[in-house]
Amino acid sequence: MNKKSPFAFILSAISMIAVSAQETEIQYLSGTGLNETVEWDFFCSDGQNSGKWSKIGVPSQWELQGFGDYTYGRWYVEKGRQPSKETGTYRFDFQVSSEWKGKIVNIVFDGVMTDATVKINGKLAGEKHQGAFYQFRYNISKLLNYSGNNQLEVFVEKHSSNNSINNAERKADWWLFGGIFRPVWLEARPQNSIAHVAVDAQQSGDVIADISLNGSNKGASIKAELSPIGSDEKFASQTVKLVGTTAKQQVKFHFDNIKTWDCESPNMYELTLSLCNSKGETQHSWTSKIGFRTVEFRPKDGIYVNGTKIIMKGINRHSFHPDGGRTTNKQLSIEDAELLKYMNINAVRSHYPPDIHFLDVCDSLGLFVIDELAGWQNCYDDEVGPKLQREMLERDVNHPCIVLWSNGNEGGWNYNLDAHFADYDPQNRHVIHPWADFDQLDTHHYPAFLTGVARFTNGYNVFMPTEFMHGLYDQGHGAGLEDFWLNYTSHPLFAGGFMWAFSDEAVKRTDKNGILDSETFNAPDGIVGPYREKEGSVFTVREVWSPIQFKQLYITPSFDGNFVVSNTFLYTNLNSCTMNYEVVKLTSPLVGSEKSTIAKGEITVPDVAPGLSGRLHIDLPENFFDGDVLSIEAFDKNGKSIGEWSWPIRYASEYLEREQLNLSSNNENASFSENDSTVTLIGGNISVTFRKSDGTIVDVTRDKKNVSFGNGPIPVGMKIKYKDCSVRQDGENALFTARYLGGIDTIVWRMTPSGRLEMDAVMLNRANGGQGFDDAFTDDQILNFGLTFSYPEDGVSGMTWFGRGPYRVWKNRVKGTQYNIWHKAYNNTITGEMHDGKLEYPEFKGFHANIYWATLEGTNPFTVYSATDGLFMHVFTPQEPDGRQNGKATMPQFPQGDISFLLDIPAIRSFKPVSQHGPHSQPGNVRVKQGDEGLKMNLIFDFNAIQ
Repeated sequence: MNKKSPFAFILSAISMIAVSAQETEIQYLSGTGLNETVEWDFFCSDGQNSGKWSKIGVPSQWELQGFGDYTYGRWYVEKGRQPSKETGTYRFDFQVSSEWKGKIVNIVFDGVMTDATVKINGKLAGEKHQGAFYQFRYNISKLLNYSGNNQLEVFVEKHSSNNSINNAERKADWWLFGGIFRPVWLEARPQNSIAHVAVDAQQSGDVIADISLNGSNKGASIKAELSPIGSDEKFASQTVKLVGTTAKQQVKFHFDNIKTWDCESPNMYELTLSLCNSKGETQHSWTSKIGFRTVEFRPKDGIYVNGTKIIMKGINRHSFHPDGGRTTNKQLSIEDAELLKYMNINAVRSHYPPDIHFLDVCDSLGLFVIDELAGWQNCYDDEVGPKLQREMLERDVNHPCIVLWSNGNEGGWNYNLDAHFADYDPQNRHVIHPWADFDQLDTHHYPAFLTGVARFTNGYNVFMPTEFMHGLYDQGHGAGLEDFWLNYTSHPLFAGGFMWAFSDEAVKRTDKNGILDSETFNAPDGIVGPYREKEGSVFTVREVWSPIQFKQLYITPSFDGNFVVSNTFLYTNLNSCTMNYEVVKLTSPLVGSEKSTIAKGEITVPDVAPGLSGRLHIDLPENFFDGDVLSIEAFDKNGKSIGEWSWPIRYASEYLEREQLNLSSNNENASFSENDSTVTLIGGNISVTFRKSDGTIVDVTRDKKNVSFGNGPIPVGMKIKYKDCSVRQDGENALFTARYLGGIDTIVWRMTPSGRLEMDAVMLNRANGGQGFDDAFTDDQILNFGLTFSYPEDGVSGMTWFGRGPYRVWKNRVKGTQYNIWHKAYNNTITGEMHDGKLEYPEFKGFHANIYWATLEGTNPFTVYSATDGLFMHVFTPQEPDGRQNGKATMPQFPQGDISFLLDIPAIRSFKPVSQHGPHSQPGNVRVKQGDEGLKMNLIFDFNAIQ
């Protein structure tokens, strides 16, 4: 933790005070956030390091500084359990400039958990403030000593004395903390000054400002000055005379040729409003960043920004970091917002007002925001609710990123507050009740794919689920998102949706040797880990929500370089983007496992307006079909990457044929031997022994040493009955054939002279009427389907493969992976759960898609090649989280065995059961009838040592 001494920080803060007395002067008493704190004196009543005066960094959560006790917000589900209720007393000595005497001096707290009683020099600054997430201030002008030392004392009660606050904020699905967790500062302004401004800066260039004034304003006027952020340009200033002498005034200005704000072009301006006396002399100036934009909610239509109907690709985000709890910093806000933009997310919601710097970043980078009055299934009462509502709106009203206000969550709505949002917001933004169908905007949480009788599917209210795609452990987010999104966006009343949630909330436990604790299954809901480690769904969301969408195609010899692309930007024509392509050749381990670029270039992006589709063309280089993968990357008008896509240039059998043509063998012919119980195929230094009793592999040896691959093939997803087997010489090869009844017809094993073992399996064959079935094979509940083998996990060090990667997949979460040669080291990451404080991504274990070849590395290495397209490879079975609820499985069932080759795999649920998801999540449906050639799987195993 980086800390400054109080004296040093006072000096630096005073040095930052504005030179001109016309500006509001600021002096920080605390640091600015995580890793930038100031030490204050501190006394904790109970728990860690309690009962004595010590030092604490401010701002912070005191638990993360080693004080008090940790509590998770679902404490109430355990009968008889109570939350921790320690209190903390803070003291801090400071000085102020003598020039502040005669000015209005406020002390400002940006956030205290949960009740705060503030004293200056032993006297109360005002009534106790209650509520954690809200900025509050006291006028302490008369309490200060302007010629010497001042003492600030803050008594903080973690558990509020107002029960509605505890019910709204501290009976919730999140960690509960205590302390002064956001910055504290002093602000000084003249007696005649601007106290507050609420701005409505419209897309037309009109500016309407509701101004609250201090002091006398007889004969006064307001001068407006405007300049674009990042430019020296200034608009001509304008002055408006105030009407009367009331403390509340509304003024209007108009600026021509402004650039509007939206999520794709977040043009920002600096607006300065100056209070001038009757002589035209400036008494005080107020400055804020603003964006010109108009937000409208149109019932039975949609949400419009600048006249464009928007669809919000949203996520729910907490202000959270494992090392700071709810104490964050601007750098973290920037990193989080950039990560959201990387995922092509354009909107974010919080369960309470987020940090100011996060809203600033959303303004500048372009993210729509739903700003929410806290209330998790319980609401604030009529005593504190109006105060906190006012504090939220007065702090946040001028942020152009905020397009909706939210009054509580999931039942935590105080209906008496709804009409009063407009009291503080001249823009009159719409108010929602998350998870409710309220005021003609349906925010139904976790809807099913086919949601709604008289709701969405056949309803007429605007539909915008404020929570969906719940990301518990490895569930949610990307899983099934493509189906949901295609379904939802096809409806004219869809306004967007917000996934739950951004990051896992594992907190660093100072009382448990620094372990990261996600409170079993309660807090690992993120699409990223607690330190923002990227899970596989990050890339699925990035592709599904990319503003450029490619119509599905396969590259064949007929490919002429044409793609059909759709523009899902809200405001941007595709021709403002740039794209480039790369053609790569990916050789197999047979000839070196190398990647080489054989062609690359830029693509002319077509003129395609938002919501339309067009043709994208690549002028194919002459050597295009010598390559193996075509990759395309797109960049927005600011040069930020918005998507990558890749396609194999040849099918698996064609790729393998090319690779093997480069091989020659001078080995002797393969051979076989047999006895009463086994058959052994021998090629070079490789021997593979099969059981005659069931056709499975007994063992594999290389140079007479066991490779430990075997106990297969075992059927997965089908029933078989072993019939018989035979062995014979076939030219230079040796063949072992196993025949079955039921799901498998035959498996032919071919040993080549070089020691490569080829497997040709024919499954569900009906070419000759089938065996064991009267007519057709039909099954509409196919999950895993294929063949599995045993292979020891011990000794495996890594895997290199050509296929989709680098992340594991589920049937409903394949998008986002790319074709390439990938490598990853062995790990045992349990998604969303800490073991030894490590989360290594991509996870090693699980399903991998579209395998062309794969090498398992370690003490018993081998390589497998596929001549079958669309093959999934199961590489060991991921461990279930220890903290899962009631020991229930979080993942669908994997095949038995260790290494499996599958034609179908299961989908994973996302909060809702798979049955309530879309088509890509449903079990496979197969029907093979008489005359069909059946399903085939062709593999080549190479057990030779990797060169």
